[in-house]
Amino acid sequence: MRLSGDSRASMARMHYMKRAFPIFLMILPGLLSIILFKYLPMFGVLISFQNFSPFRGVFDSEWVGLDHFIRLFTERQFLTLLKNTLVLNLIDICFFFPAPIVFSLILNEVRLRWFKTTLQTVVYLPHFVSMIVVVGVTVVLFSGEFGGFNQFLESVGLPRYRGLGDPDHFRWIWLLQNIWKEVGWSAIIYLAALASIDTTLYEAAGIDGANRWRKIWHITLPSLVPVILILFILRLGNFIDVGFEHVFLLQNPLNLAVSDVFDTYIYRVGVQQGEFSYTTAVGLFKSVIGLVLVLSANAIAKRSGKEGVY
Repeated sequence: MRLSGDSRASMARMHYMKRAFPIFLMILPGLLSIILFKYLPMFGVLISFQNFSPFRGVFDSEWVGLDHFIRLFTERQFLTLLKNTLVLNLIDICFFFPAPIVFSLILNEVRLRWFKTTLQTVVYLPHFVSMIVVVGVTVVLFSGEFGGFNQFLESVGLPRYRGLGDPDHFRWIWLLQNIWKEVGWSAIIYLAALASIDTTLYEAAGIDGANRWRKIWHITLPSLVPVILILFILRLGNFIDVGFEHVFLLQNPLNLAVSDVFDTYIYRVGVQQGEFSYTTAVGLFKSVIGLVLVLSANAIAKRSGKEGVY
């Protein structure tokens, strides 16, 4: 019996689903976690337009419209929070974002295989060290009175180093800790991209007389541009989000003027003072800014003829 076109298409779909079932099964846990922890909680943004009461619930709480957003923009601390957040993010983009790229380029030029693998392992191991441990060691090492570093300075007749007690040093300590902890781990994706470059391109460039610098400039870097661009666009999505844990652990009353960012402000006002609706509005403001930046950067990349995120 001859099958119709629709029947053949249906059988082809069933055959494809049967073959792809193990793959769908592997995707399922990740998909469920995204739905449960990313999409369903988005329902909670409704309370940013309410005076939310845990006893009355989301639907019965009083609606106040944009009052919490108006309060945020007229808050005396708003400009300070915005400035501190932007400065930390700009420092991160200017110094931390290129660091894994530079490290991967250097590592790619190492010819001794055992040295290359050892160096890569040593550099990415700090990723697995808790940030609490990193900050704790820093605080103990550079504490004003009993820190080992200050005791050494005193022993050689030099003045004490204030460390986290000096607002001018907070941002650079935060940056250096980020670089030390994450540069090796962040370089993995660039090393994977470098491994996919066709080696015949280097051989052809060598025949034409290109030295190592020429090969890096004309072959390696152009091959990394799509990956760099995609990661940069995704990084812009967190431009107003510097992360709570690291900044909070380094924060103290002496450096509060430069370390108070939106994330620590949300913790202080939302968790400690219980202003859930207001701090939800602050979080929604951050998310909207990140979304606008990602969409804008992706559109610019597409118009420039480059690959975007989508």
